[in-house]
Amino acid sequence: MKKIIFITGTRADYGKIKNLINIIKNNKKFKVFIFITGMHLLKEYGFTYKIIKKDNKKNCNIFLFKNQDIGDTQDIIVSKTIVGFSSFINKIKPDMTIIHGDRPESLGAVISSSLQNILTAHIEGGEFSGNIDEHMRHAISKLSHIHFVSNNVAKKILVRMGELPRTIFTVGSPDIDIMRSNILPDINQVKTRYQINYSDYAIVILHPVTTNIKNIESEAKLVLDSLVDSNLNYIVIYPNNDPGSKIILNIYRNFKKKNKKNFIFFESMRFEYFLTLLKFSRFIIGNSSAGVREAPFYGVPSINLGNRQYNRANLKSIKNLDFNKDQIIKTINKIKDKKYKSNFRFGKGDSANKILDILNKSNLWKTSIQKYFFNN
Repeated sequence: MKKIIFITGTRADYGKIKNLINIIKNNKKFKVFIFITGMHLLKEYGFTYKIIKKDNKKNCNIFLFKNQDIGDTQDIIVSKTIVGFSSFINKIKPDMTIIHGDRPESLGAVISSSLQNILTAHIEGGEFSGNIDEHMRHAISKLSHIHFVSNNVAKKILVRMGELPRTIFTVGSPDIDIMRSNILPDINQVKTRYQINYSDYAIVILHPVTTNIKNIESEAKLVLDSLVDSNLNYIVIYPNNDPGSKIILNIYRNFKKKNKKNFIFFESMRFEYFLTLLKFSRFIIGNSSAGVREAPFYGVPSINLGNRQYNRANLKSIKNLDFNKDQIIKTINKIKDKKYKSNFRFGKGDSANKILDILNKSNLWKTSIQKYFFNN
């Protein structure tokens, strides 16, 4: 049996790889381990590690490692992850590490894995964003040996970065698998579980931009002021745990004291429930990747604020704005009753099976640990 380790540090990356984990752990050729760290182990974000443990009671080995406290900078998070993950893989001696995205936990894991000469696969490399995340994403790709990308645009970018074409596989984004599946709850189940009594609503997810922390407070306040003036119902989901998130959380706590009946706040939400909520929303606003990846798949309009998702996707359903109150209100009024055609830029919902097929090919496991720059 081949030993495969997954690492997850956020509710978002777990939601994306959950289906892949399920498919691989139920295949007799593989033994699966999940290294849980990051915001999953923080009380402020609802201790989401409990969801992962509940999802993976069978055919899976789980390890918890706390790599941060609220307020830790990303370099500290990376260094703590290296220490914890290095010790773990030295003990487990896996055949492969599978890493997703662009988080500091992912960067720490790929550093440990590559320096211990462990075959490492990266999911969703070759993509753009306007935050420090993009730097980490490209660094993770350069330290990885195998690449599972969302589309051919991402593949071309990795080739331009010197990655060997034969190590790059276009499989789509794993979260689309869940979005197209029949396991999603219906909207009434979601509303009942989270006590949402709105007949219609929009979703708000605002993350801090770590390269522009000085403006986080003013921008978060401006967004809330704009939404209040729009007179619509809003479901607000807490930001991730990037530096500056504490500023946004404090603003939310103060705002909740106003008891606005058209705003509901959640620390976190199960991925499947979030997807259903998104599917039936009027629009999503903020700077989450959900606005440029998941929302277009459902044809839901998104208002992308600032440069955190800059250049991620250029689609009709995505309205890119600065933090300008008049622009925000004007755009909300334009798109609040619109629906767009589904967009398949990030796959059609079969990526987990594609990845499993690739993992089942013996030649993949002969991929060289020694990397060479492909000079195209």
